[in-house]
Amino acid sequence: MDGRIVANVLGEPLELETAEGLFSPRHVDRGTLAMLSVAPPQPGMRVLDLGCGCGVVGIVAARRCGAENVWMTDVDPLAAEIARRNAARNGVAGVHIVCGDALSAVDAAGFDLILCNPPYQTDFAVAKRFIEKGFNRLRIGGSMVLVVKRAAWYRNKLRAVFGGVRDCEVDGYHVLTAQRRQFARGTARKPAPKQAPAAPED
Repeated sequence: MDGRIVANVLGEPLELETAEGLFSPRHVDRGTLAMLSVAPPQPGMRVLDLGCGCGVVGIVAARRCGAENVWMTDVDPLAAEIARRNAARNGVAGVHIVCGDALSAVDAAGFDLILCNPPYQTDFAVAKRFIEKGFNRLRIGGSMVLVVKRAAWYRNKLRAVFGGVRDCEVDGYHVLTAQRRQFARGTARKPAPKQAPAAPED
């Protein structure tokens, strides 16, 4: 049964179409609200909503950052289509919405913020791809933010990939933030340009 959600998130009034089979089809998930309370998108940020579902996070980001600065992706074609309709319904039709596995369909990089409420799976295969691929799409200084119930595996993985992680507990959820501070493994920094030799002093 399809439905509607009416909510106010970070001061942004939303009216969202939902469908059975999508994540949290009857209300905005408490974990999503916890994540946005810790890492609210700021004007001018370039943002990726990774695993967008019906589009709550991406639409809020687009309202605050500008639709042209926001990408949304989901592996489920139904989710991507409903997110597209919800973006138009909420005045941010210009967001970039793609359907694909993790980041495979996203051709952008240099994100300031990647926000994700990963699916709960026992083998963590999806979350592993999200974290490893997400690292490479952030600019230096950009952050990946995940919201989870059981934090141990995610903390360890984020620490291994990013070198550190911050854990904030909100409303029974762990909001984990990891900042990219270095280049990807195997990527060398460009050497500084050689300076011309100084002229000899008289």
